[in-house]
Amino acid sequence: MCGIIGYCGPKPAAQILIDGLKRLEYRGYDSAGICIGNNGSLTVVKKKGKIRDLKAIVPKNLQGNFGIGHTRWATHGGVTDINAHPHTDVSGKIAIAHNGIIENFAVLKAKLESDGITFKSETDSEVIAHLIAQNYKGNLEQAVKESLSLLEGTYGIVCIHIDEPFKIVGARNGSPLVVGIGEKEMFLASDVTAILAHTKQVVYVEDREVVTVTCDDYTITDLKDRPINKKIDEITWELQQIEKGDFAHFMEKEIFEQPESITRAYSGRTEAEQATAKLGGLNLTTKELLNIERIKIIAAGTSFHAGLVAAYLMESIARIPCNAELASEVRYRNPLVERNTLYFAVSQSGETADTLYAMRELQRKGATVLGICNVVGSTIARESDGGVYIHSGPEIAVASTKAFTSQITAFYLFNLILSRMRHMSFESGEWYLKNMLAVPDSIKIVLDKAAQLKDMAGRYAHYKDFLFLGRGINYPVALEGALKLKEISYIHAEGYSAAEIKHGPIALINEETPSVFLVPADRLREKVISNIKEVKARKGRVIAFCNEKDEEIKSIVDDFFEVPKVPGIFNPFVMVVPLQLFAYYCAVELGRDVDQPRNLAKSVTVE
Repeated sequence: MCGIIGYCGPKPAAQILIDGLKRLEYRGYDSAGICIGNNGSLTVVKKKGKIRDLKAIVPKNLQGNFGIGHTRWATHGGVTDINAHPHTDVSGKIAIAHNGIIENFAVLKAKLESDGITFKSETDSEVIAHLIAQNYKGNLEQAVKESLSLLEGTYGIVCIHIDEPFKIVGARNGSPLVVGIGEKEMFLASDVTAILAHTKQVVYVEDREVVTVTCDDYTITDLKDRPINKKIDEITWELQQIEKGDFAHFMEKEIFEQPESITRAYSGRTEAEQATAKLGGLNLTTKELLNIERIKIIAAGTSFHAGLVAAYLMESIARIPCNAELASEVRYRNPLVERNTLYFAVSQSGETADTLYAMRELQRKGATVLGICNVVGSTIARESDGGVYIHSGPEIAVASTKAFTSQITAFYLFNLILSRMRHMSFESGEWYLKNMLAVPDSIKIVLDKAAQLKDMAGRYAHYKDFLFLGRGINYPVALEGALKLKEISYIHAEGYSAAEIKHGPIALINEETPSVFLVPADRLREKVISNIKEVKARKGRVIAFCNEKDEEIKSIVDDFFEVPKVPGIFNPFVMVVPLQLFAYYCAVELGRDVDQPRNLAKSVTVE
């Protein structure tokens, strides 16, 4: 949510800031702005809408070699030009951009108004600019620190003062911030994608730290002025990985990348000689792994659905009690941490606020929490007790696709490790590995038939409501299919266990509400067929995702798509990809903004 970029160096700042904001579009936003310092004054240009709308009003002759930029996702105040960032103080000498939520802003605003300060916007963020102005006595860094001591809530902040040119002060508490180190130029950003075109050397700022950058140097201290030494990390992504190439949308590109992203997720992590897997980042000894009595997974959104798949897998194969829980609920129910219980925090970005705060609460109670993340150097990756990078590469579209299949790949590997340590035979391990390594080829078969799903979407995109139904390990896939459709097409869709249709959802069945059934040839196939017939008896339309040559299924449904037959436990891979494509093509058919659907953000950094 929201994006920040700051620059100081020898180049014109405006274009660098605009380009950086463009690369942050995937985070989700509804307005954008920049502030450029030059010749003793700050120039702020901001606009509701897309980056292209902002770019259209930026003066061609806007000069200046330092500045800050922001994309806003509205929390306090409507989507207006005035509420867009950056915000300035009364004098116009200070400008700030802020990600996060200031929980005590109303009290601070009332105090500032009593001091005679008039606010221009409805935002919580504007109080920060006025506080810094009040505390400013010739040292911007010190004024920022004094102001931060008054704030309650989350923030990622960048701030400039015209009296201290070529200097940017940043700080974070719960909202990511990274320093980019260039050649005689420095950057601050909420995400490395904003600065990847200029540098791959970065330093991650931690909570309650303050960073000051100039054109050729940076310093990081805590709020008590104690210096902090940081290691410089090297970003391994290439710029072309965050380009669309020949695809119409990033989401389309990322769906089609899944054979490669799944392969990356397991590459170097399998041991054929032992018929097992290895995950070096777990930081757990063999004895500690053997002592695990229960596994709990905390996550949100698509990552939560990946956790539900993993929970089914762990219980059915590794025979370890496992459940997935919504991170937003875990933190606030005063969770019990049980002995010999291993926790996983799952987040594509590694910055998901609900998951991060739940992880910290569990760790405070003594839990061991492993992270499963995509973004190297993210907060969850740094603060967890160990974990697994899924190596999907940049996922730019707001709706997650390849990260989901890579996350469950990580869990399939972990499941194999535990199973082989406990009861799984060598032969069964070989069978498991063989079928897991074959998954990318099965997905390629689905992708080769994408045109069929495009045609199907053309027939169904104008329906207003959908039900997605699956059983067993395919139930969370049904949830994910429904989520994808409503995320990007804005069609109302709900996911259920097919068995639950009789317990309420069947009341929704009519000719205008298609039911999407996941019905592979597994041990629950006959049960799902019974549910299909219940829908058909009530004149409901049925779309089936079934295995090839399943003539019985095809004879009783209105539409179908054939997926390759794989062993039952591997069905989530081949079932979720066509659901992603169906949602994508429905959104395209309806003319939706596929990569940046309304009201959504890629990295949800507020609760």
